[in-house]
This record gives sequence, C-alpha cells and structure tokens, in this order.
Amino acid sequence: MTELDGTELIPAPRRLFWNHPGCGRLDEETRLVAGPGTEGVARWLRATVGAATGYALAEDDGSGPRLTLGIEPDLPPEGYRLVIGSADHLIQGGSAAGVFWGAQTFRQLLGPDAYRRAPLRPDRDWDLPEITVEDAPRFAWRGLMLDVARHFLPKDQVLRYLDLMAAHKLNLLHFHLTDDQGWRIEIERYPRLTEVGSWRARTKFGHRASPLWEEKPHGGHYTRDDLREIVAYAAERHITVVPEIDIPGHSQAAIAAYPELGNTDVVDTASLTVWDTWGINENVLAPTDDTLRFYEGVLEEVLELFPSTFVHIGGDECVKDQWKRSATAQARIRELGLTDEDGLQSWFVRHFDNWLTARGRRLIGWDEILQGGLAPGAAVSSWRGYAGGVTAARAGHDVVMCPEQHVYLDHRQHDGPDEPVPIGYVRTLEDVFRFEPVPPELTPEEARHVLGTQANVWTEVMEDPARVDYQVFPRLAAFAEVAWSRLPAPAERDFADFERRMTSHYRRLDALGVGYRPPGGPRPWQRRPGVLGRPIEGAPPNV
Repeated sequence: MTELDGTELIPAPRRLFWNHPGCGRLDEETRLVAGPGTEGVARWLRATVGAATGYALAEDDGSGPRLTLGIEPDLPPEGYRLVIGSADHLIQGGSAAGVFWGAQTFRQLLGPDAYRRAPLRPDRDWDLPEITVEDAPRFAWRGLMLDVARHFLPKDQVLRYLDLMAAHKLNLLHFHLTDDQGWRIEIERYPRLTEVGSWRARTKFGHRASPLWEEKPHGGHYTRDDLREIVAYAAERHITVVPEIDIPGHSQAAIAAYPELGNTDVVDTASLTVWDTWGINENVLAPTDDTLRFYEGVLEEVLELFPSTFVHIGGDECVKDQWKRSATAQARIRELGLTDEDGLQSWFVRHFDNWLTARGRRLIGWDEILQGGLAPGAAVSSWRGYAGGVTAARAGHDVVMCPEQHVYLDHRQHDGPDEPVPIGYVRTLEDVFRFEPVPPELTPEEARHVLGTQANVWTEVMEDPARVDYQVFPRLAAFAEVAWSRLPAPAERDFADFERRMTSHYRRLDALGVGYRPPGGPRPWQRRPGVLGRPIEGAPPNV
C-alpha cells in the first residue's frame, strides 16, 4: 500500500494508505453488519448517512456488499481502522467510541452531500476512495465549553452543537449552566433558581461600555428531562457532558433567587436582581454553613442528571471585597485558622472537592482555584494563559488547557472594522491551528497531567445561535485538529494544506447549515455596525 500525505479529512488522520487506485461504492444494495457493541453506531449511520443517501442500510441477509462494524481490542480505545474496498467496507474500533469516530471519517469520505438530511437526487453515485485509514486521538479530553448562562441556547441548539462536535471528533461538552446573568438548570428543591434566576429584565448589547440595551426580558432554562435528553443524546455520540455550577463567584442569579446566599451583613441582597450587564461581579456567596448545605443540595440533583466523572465548580473571578467587609466572613476566617480571603476561597473549593470525592466524582475548576492552596484531587482548567496549568501539572494535578489568548472563540477573528462586536485578542483560523496545548517547559512526566484541551465559547456578545455559529466556525475545525491529530511544532504546521482541506470542509458546514465566518470576512448580515466591543489590540481582554 502507498501512504498518502493528505486528503480532505479534518481532523487529519495519523496514517492513510491507498489500497487500490480505484473507487469503492456505497449503494442501495449495501448491507450494514453491526458487531457486538456497535449497535449504536449502526443506528447513527442509518439516521445520518442513510437519510442523506436514501439508502436503508439494512441488516445483512447474505446478499449485496457489506459495511461491517466491529470492535477490535488491539486498537486504542478511541482509535479506529477504516478499510474501503471496491464493494465491502470495514470500520473497526478499540471501543464503540473508536468505531463511531471511524464512522465520522467514513461520512467525510462520502462528500459534503452526506451531511444533508435527505438525498438531493435518487440517481446519485456515492463513490469512495479505496483507502485504509488508521487513526487515534492525541488527547482524551477534546472539549467545547458552551456558555448558556449569558445568552440562553434552546435545547434544540444544544443538540445541534452536539452533532457538530461529533462531526469534528470532539468528545466533551463543558456545559456552563449558571452565572450572574442567569441560572439554567432546574433544581426541584430550590424552584426559585429558575423561577427568578433564569430571567433578566434587559440585556446589555455589546461590551459593558456600550450605551446600547436590548429592552426586553431574556432567559430560559432546561428542565430535568431536557437535561436527561441532552446527556443521552451526547452519550449516543460518545460525548461526555460536564456540568458547571459556579461557586463562590459568578453567583448573582442564585443570590437574586435566594438572598440569604449572599453577604447580607454588607449588602442588601434582597434588592438584587439577575444581572443585566457584563464584567466581574462583586456579589459572591457568603461563606456560611447554610450556603454549603444549599449547594450540596444543588449538586445532589446535578449528580443525578450528569454521570460524568468530573463536575466543574467554576471558582474564577471571585472578588473578595465583600468578604473583607463582612463580619461573618472574617469570623469564618478566624474560626478556620486561615490567613486571608484567598484561604477562604480554598476552603470552599476543598469542601466541595471532598464532597464530590466521597460520591465517586472529581472536581475541576478554573485556575483561580489554585489560590490559597488546591485540593489534592482537583483538576484545573487553565484559562489565564499557560501559567496556571504549568503550576498545577508540576504539583501533580490534572489540567485541561484552554488559554484565553488562543482558544477563546468569543474573541475576534480579524482586526478589520467589519468584525461584529470585536472582543479581546485577534485570533485567526491560522492562530488556532498553531495552538499547542502542552507547554514546552513541562517535563514528560508533568505533561502526562495534561488531560487535553478545550475551546471556550462565552456568549456575552452572542445574542442568538447565528452569532454563536459565526464566532465558533470555522475556528472549531482548526481546534479539532489540534485536539485530535498529532501535529508537528506550531511553526512547522502546514497551514496551506489545512486551508486546502477546509475548501471541502466549508461545503460540509454549508450542508449542515452552519453560519460560519467566510474566509473573506463577514457577510453583511453578520456585521454589527455601531455596537461597541473592546477593539484595543494588545490590551487585556477585560479592558
């Protein structure tokens, strides 16, 4: 077999060979043979490839060519082997997940029309190159953080993003469910969290310095059954959903619903409403036993809904001014023998780390949880550059690399005047393609603590699903390649080849109905003229 340098595939596979310089076929006679453990992949193929081609992909009856799915234990758990023959085809994986990722590659090889929901014409030929693909991911954690607290995404859009993640071989949805601007998860024992905390009266349009407001209520939440559906839908696509419940900062929506959660001795918490603007909020949780019991109750219901090993507790941007003025907080610092307010935040984190560990789960939080000392079993999402992740890995903690300077997809994609609501750093498609998740200063032993990487999508300036699409794509395709493929050093990566492959990938995104940013810049309806962002190149993002 002759090894190929590249195809139209994204992410790029490890190895690809010609079996024969000819074409295989998928046609109405093709039978689908699902080996033990691959039945879910077979259902997915019939629902997607079957719908696009109009073929039944019926169970094998001994006639016709075959597409065979099977688990091969000698392959890596998420690895796969795809063999395209002239008539018969084979997808093997080290697990059902590996078979599923192989099926994603099979769909790509069929061409962009395989991403449509119905056949374009009945006489269409579905040719395939006669190749073998051998592939496995670089990282086990290949994530997308989706913020539904700032701007709520209806359930159907969340399911749509799970499909888009699967198409890019991403396997973890970090679900940012609570913040100052909204509480999105139904908690039965605390109904006011959604009755009050899920709606705000109005919304700042643009950066917080913008004079513009959208003068109408905004909000929504997911019921427990909605969340069960989301988790099950994700699991069918071999995606884990990691919920995030923010503590002790980013909590004004919860305090608006239950004022006793706030620092009542320094703030009239009963007058607080769900926050309607952006930035870092000083209204944080009170460090009381009642607050701990309240959030234990919240997390008990979270654990019922989300089977993920990890639970994210936020922990970022906790302004401690109220604790400094609060007699209750200062008394708690003295009672616990802590040095300062950073130690008080560490106490919060350690409490919930122990609580989750006792229930067979693991805590993960943003890199501020390092302040005051990190709980032994906790993992870190390193967002303020690489430094927090390096510190955590050297201390023996697991890390997910998501530095804002590289993979915050709310940041603008170009410095041109037409970019809608320009935010933060300019990070182009090529910049994301050249992102390296593992800092070079880590030793091989330390680097083993890098679980993987994720792209973060904060939605302050994404008022609807179309804006989310614009910010996320096409950069998520480049990120997916970074997370999956074993690429050379950033400076040595072949961006020209990636752009060549993106030519086909844009057609896939078109077929999926994704409103991505075109390579030449935003379309007229994607612009937001006159809406203030923060377009100061080189300035910190929160300037």
